[in-house]
Amino acid sequence: MTDEMLAWQTERFTDLADGPTDGYVVTVRPEQVVEIALDGVQRSSRYPGGVALRFARVLRYRDDKPLDETDTIDAVRALGGS
Repeated sequence: MTDEMLAWQTERFTDLADGPTDGYVVTVRPEQVVEIALDGVQRSSRYPGGVALRFARVLRYRDDKPLDETDTIDAVRALGGS
């Protein structure tokens, strides 16, 4: 990750912030599509969606893809066989 990308992310997600933060968690409005690579999905009681992404990493930001074409939590759960 370049310094330029880190600065862009900080500005972008600060602009999308929606509500208070506890210093660790920031809730953002769902307006930015992000393409994520991962090595697997497993069930997890730790996260609200019920799954954990193994070795997840940002591939790119998809300004060309509308929000209504993104995967749902059900599609992600199906990757893990749950």
